[in-house]
Amino acid sequence: MTVTVCGNCAVEHAEPGEICVICADEREWVPAEGQRWTTPEELAAEGTRTTVRELEPGLIAVGARPSVGIGQTSLLVTTSGGNVLWDPLGFLDDDGVAAVLRHGEVVAVVASHPHMFGVQVEWSRRLGDPPVLVAKADQAWVQRPDPVIETWSGELSPAPGITLSQPGGHFPGSAVLHWADGAEGRGALLTGDTIFPNPDRTTVGFLRSYPNLIPLSGAVAQRIAAHVERYDFDRIYGNFANVVPRDGRAAVRRSADRHAAWARGDHDDLT
Repeated sequence: MTVTVCGNCAVEHAEPGEICVICADEREWVPAEGQRWTTPEELAAEGTRTTVRELEPGLIAVGARPSVGIGQTSLLVTTSGGNVLWDPLGFLDDDGVAAVLRHGEVVAVVASHPHMFGVQVEWSRRLGDPPVLVAKADQAWVQRPDPVIETWSGELSPAPGITLSQPGGHFPGSAVLHWADGAEGRGALLTGDTIFPNPDRTTVGFLRSYPNLIPLSGAVAQRIAAHVERYDFDRIYGNFANVVPRDGRAAVRRSADRHAAWARGDHDDLT
């Protein structure tokens, strides 16, 4: 089956339409030159290749060169009871699939939110049909329905030491992945755009739209912080090679408090 991919966000579609509804939403954008559709085969013919590198023991970054869509990096979390592919790319090739499988069986493919769906069904098909876990609250954004898709809500553990949960915010079903063995056993949080590690590597952001700079309210930022404080974690991984390398739990709390203070107008005297 030929997979149709949006040329802007790289999310798979069952068939091309007039426009990608994910990009037409206020959280994304449609290019000025208009909608473009492509396929993984066309991307490969243009020279796109999968890249794989270890970020730390048990965590593998799966990317594309040149980058595809909005440029996310997928993260493969490995455990003794199976692996989880987080924020699947909008591209795959034989080498990339083989590299992922060399690390063991993939038991779930899951995106933090619809912008990160990528070619999630295609990844599942090539990896032996593990379930593609889609937040029930965001199910309507799926553009390629398939029997491998399973909806979830609340909290879920697809593999030992891995817990998925949904603090929401960026999307109602926006999720995070807690990896208990990450950061040398201190715990790591994989956040997609739910919590965005900033370039200073010591703070994070909370936005409804990152490209269009639409903020979330202070109350929602505080809610997200309170949600993830149930977990022990020292490191935070975003989906664009952005990382808070240490003291991540405190960074989330500090950042949420700062966000809320600015949203309330506490610092208007500085403007």
